Amino acid sequence: MTIAVFGSINIDITAYSERLPRPGETLHGTRYLTGLGGKGANQAAASAKLGAPTHLIGRVGDDHFARSALHALESFAVDISYVHRDSSNGTGIAIINVDARGENFITVIAGANFAVDDSDVERARAGLAAASVLLLQLEVPQAPMMSAAGYAGQAGAKVVLDPAPVPPNARDMDLSLIDIITPNEVETEHLTGIRPHDIATAGEAARHLHARGPKSVILKLGEWGAFLSTGEEARMIEAFKVAAVDTVAAGDCFNGGLAYALSQGMDLGESARFACACGALSTTRYGAAAAAPGLAEVKDLLARG
Repeated sequence: MTIAVFGSINIDITAYSERLPRPGETLHGTRYLTGLGGKGANQAAASAKLGAPTHLIGRVGDDHFARSALHALESFAVDISYVHRDSSNGTGIAIINVDARGENFITVIAGANFAVDDSDVERARAGLAAASVLLLQLEVPQAPMMSAAGYAGQAGAKVVLDPAPVPPNARDMDLSLIDIITPNEVETEHLTGIRPHDIATAGEAARHLHARGPKSVILKLGEWGAFLSTGEEARMIEAFKVAAVDTVAAGDCFNGGLAYALSQGMDLGESARFACACGALSTTRYGAAAAAPGLAEVKDLLARG
């Protein structure tokens, strides 16, 4: 079954250092990487690397970064038929700092991603109609994103929103077209006013999100694992123990893995556990899209976990 991803495409420039710099401070780093990024591209790469037919809907500029991004997407077997080349805007970039513990902070310059509009939805109508799962994030404007959600949902797709980066209007966002929402702790607090720190607070936050539309809520809680709520069932899914070196790709690989599992007919609990394994494995290597695991290693971790 086909997965559609409507979202951002960036080139990431990642600097590694022993610790993160303080305001006004210059540090010597240990190394740097450049590669494909953007939450849309990362999630598309993550699902495609697992073997799911995946097409990405979005924009790049008409520049060197665009050529690098499109080449990388094709190398991951992502269908780029619906990626528009925008001569009026540059390709998005992200500047990422990562410390020795794998913690990070990120500055994103959106470029062509913020020029996405309903014309991109129109160009991709066939791909949206064919999708069994639609992945969304918040690095493109919300209006066309919701148009894509409405069109794909009417055609029968499960619509999954990763509400990142969380917007200023988080508590007023229209979530009525979202089937599954997957915020982390910080995003959950912005969306609901509740920072989940145990099962009780996670359940309370999930109830707030259910009331706004999503039938299913999966809270990504890092080393705790994930909290799954369907309104009728609520439970924790234990995290997989791995040696993390870089957490940049964890959330995107979680969502790419979730989409893959759903597209294969797994139930929501199985899909969330599969997604946890994908997110965990991504932290054991450096980079964003390049850190996404393949199917064999996910199955191996699931068997051992």
